[in-house]
Amino acid sequence: MDIDLKNRIALVTGASRGIGYFTALELAKAGAHVIATARTVGGLEELDDAIKAVGGTATLVPFDLTDMAAIDRLGASIFERWGKLDILVANAGILGVISPLGHIEAKVFEKVMLTNVTATWRLIRSVEPLLTKSDAGRALILSSGVASNPRPFWGAYAISKAAVETMGRIWAAETEHTSLRVNLVNPGATRTAMRAQAMPGEDPETLPHPSEVAEKMLFLASPEMTESGRLFVVRENRFVDFKAPE
Repeated sequence: MDIDLKNRIALVTGASRGIGYFTALELAKAGAHVIATARTVGGLEELDDAIKAVGGTATLVPFDLTDMAAIDRLGASIFERWGKLDILVANAGILGVISPLGHIEAKVFEKVMLTNVTATWRLIRSVEPLLTKSDAGRALILSSGVASNPRPFWGAYAISKAAVETMGRIWAAETEHTSLRVNLVNPGATRTAMRAQAMPGEDPETLPHPSEVAEKMLFLASPEMTESGRLFVVRENRFVDFKAPE
C-alpha cells in the first residue's frame, strides 16, 4: 500500500539513529516534511543527507530531550512556522542499566524516568494543540515488550515503558472524540545500539534491521489509519488490545 504524506508535518524524536532515523526517512520518502530531533548533530546531518537523497525535506532540531523548556519552545516554534503538526513519533528513550532493582543508582533510575516518561509527557503537553489542528493527527509512542512482560534486571526501562503505555492509553481516551489517533508501538528486538547495550552477547544479524520496523510503522502515521488507544506489535504486523488482569 502506497502511503501519501505530502504536505504533512512530522516530528520524530531520537532521529539520529536506529528506529527513529529510519522512521524519519520513511516519512520523508512518503512526502512528509520531517522535524528531526536528537542530541547527536552528526547523526541528524547524516539523516538530512539521506532525506535529501530521496527528494525529501527536513528541519533539524538538535537538543537534549531532558531539557523541558526546550520541548516547550519546540512546540511554539512549530506553531509559528507551520501552525499545526500532523504526525508525532515519540521514539527517543534510554535503557539505563541491566541490573537488579536494588543495585540501580538513584541518578541512573531518575534519568531513565526523566528521559522516557517525563519528557514524553512534556512532549504531549507541548504538541497536543498542534496535533488537534491537523485534519488527521497521528501520534506513535514507542513502547517495549517488557512493559507488559517485565523481565528480571530490566527494571528501570520496563517500569518507564509501562508508564509510557499507560500515558498513551490515557491520551487516546482523552482525545477519542477528536481527529487525533494515538497508538503505542512495540517494535520487538531490533538491531539497534540500545539492544546491543542490553544484550551484548547476541548476534545482531539475527534481528530485524530498524529499516524493516520503520516500513511497518509508516501506515500508522497515515490519515487512513483509524485505530486509537491500541498496541501495534511490529513483529506480528498487527494491533492487539490491552487487557485487564484476570
